[in-house]
Amino acid sequence: MIKNILFDFDGVIIDSMPIREAGFRLIFQDFDKYLVDKLIDYHNQNGGLSRYAKIKYFFEVVLGKTISENDILKFAHNFSLIMREKLTNKKYLINDTLDFLKENHGRFNLHIVSGSDENELRFLCRQLNIDRYFLSINGSPAPKNKLVKCLMESYDYLLSETILIGDSVNDYDAAQESGISFYGYNNDLIKEICDKYIDKFYLSSKEDIF
Repeated sequence: MIKNILFDFDGVIIDSMPIREAGFRLIFQDFDKYLVDKLIDYHNQNGGLSRYAKIKYFFEVVLGKTISENDILKFAHNFSLIMREKLTNKKYLINDTLDFLKENHGRFNLHIVSGSDENELRFLCRQLNIDRYFLSINGSPAPKNKLVKCLMESYDYLLSETILIGDSVNDYDAAQESGISFYGYNNDLIKEICDKYIDKFYLSSKEDIF
């Protein structure tokens, strides 16, 4: 029986990918567009990775340059300012997921484990008035696999009673590493690797997938 559900944030709770992409383009607007496009491709293929990892990838892999931790933090801060301004609009919330959270936060132990910056994530959840649905809200710079592992240990959850719902291969990897089931959502490309794929949280007006 499922008792504990760990949710990814971007692409599962909020439709943020276009805003995230625009944010990367803005913070790197002084760089060659062709090279920034390479970062955007990497960003779109690695939804569960943190901005810190993506900024480092842009410099070290795409540009072939070194970047200090300090400079990574500066770019990440500028990125976060854009996200805090844009993503507090409730129109970006995914209604299917939101309805499930409203109806079931008392039925399951719900948590967020995200590649998004933890402080920004908690700010957005407060502004969107969805923080009340979750027992904990966890984000980067810690990688998702560590977030999941720490959460499982802190709450002493049974593996058989816990699932992670995500939309990326990185979410799948985090679930696999912790030994919990992975339920895919909002990305047809990951259907083959899921333990179960969620087309919609509600099969009918009164029946959810669990």
